[in-house]
Amino acid sequence: MKDLNALLIFTKVVEASSFSEAARRLKMPTSSVSRRIAALEDQLGVRLLERSTHHLRLTDVGADVFELARHTAEVSEAVDDVISNRLPEVSGSLRLCAPPSISDSLVAPVVSAFQQAYPNVRVHAFVTERIVDQMAEDVDIAFKVGTFTDPPLAARRLLTYRHQLVASPAYLARREPPQTPRDLLDHRLFAFSFWRPDYRWRFVHANGRDAETLSFQPAVAMNDYTGLVVALLEGCGIGELPPIVQPELMRKGLLVEVMPDWRLPVFDLAIANLRDRYVPRQVRIFWDFAARMVPGLFASLPV
Repeated sequence: MKDLNALLIFTKVVEASSFSEAARRLKMPTSSVSRRIAALEDQLGVRLLERSTHHLRLTDVGADVFELARHTAEVSEAVDDVISNRLPEVSGSLRLCAPPSISDSLVAPVVSAFQQAYPNVRVHAFVTERIVDQMAEDVDIAFKVGTFTDPPLAARRLLTYRHQLVASPAYLARREPPQTPRDLLDHRLFAFSFWRPDYRWRFVHANGRDAETLSFQPAVAMNDYTGLVVALLEGCGIGELPPIVQPELMRKGLLVEVMPDWRLPVFDLAIANLRDRYVPRQVRIFWDFAARMVPGLFASLPV
């Protein structure tokens, strides 16, 4: 009979693309993981993985074994979940990721409320600006901005909103407020950036007919909206801001929208998990919990 535990370890190694990362996720010594894979290969009489200093690669037979072993792992997790469903308490761990600018306005409130409702679920939140490979990095849930066509992901839209051009009342009191996109070139402009060589804002008028694209050189470019907020509050210029980033600033009048009739693009915020992976009970509960709570955090969003 094949060693089912070794097959489960094998799937974790492949998903992590690393013996050491798989060992961390499994809470086992790396040496033990390596020995179990070697023993599995000896038992099967085939090489499953080609190893080099920095990379692991599945052999052809290893790829076939992985597809079967992956389903074995899902069955094992499903059995665990059936048992946990019989228990009165929800427990386990949950790994989620989100972009940094919404960690205070969205992630922290949702996670805090979820922990109050389900205190035995351990939540590990990874806040990063980069695109996360949910399978490779063993992420259960991701909050993502944009339109999603990635086949491995199942996504549910939580919010729809348009970005706004904003400034402090103090800045607008000192300068003639812009009336058209071209007027912005007479102002200090702040832009969100991933080190792009050029900067453009695409506007559509509220009448639905007129459109204009403005190319400009920003006074400040930064890959973090919360950092741009500080400069905007100090009255240093005009910048683009999603309404889900520190929305209380607009409610309190500390920032106001500039040229409200000229509108920036619309975005979606979604919650996503892996489509073909078995979803544990605590992950399913968090998915539904977030889907109910997030829209209520933002009573009115510009679209």
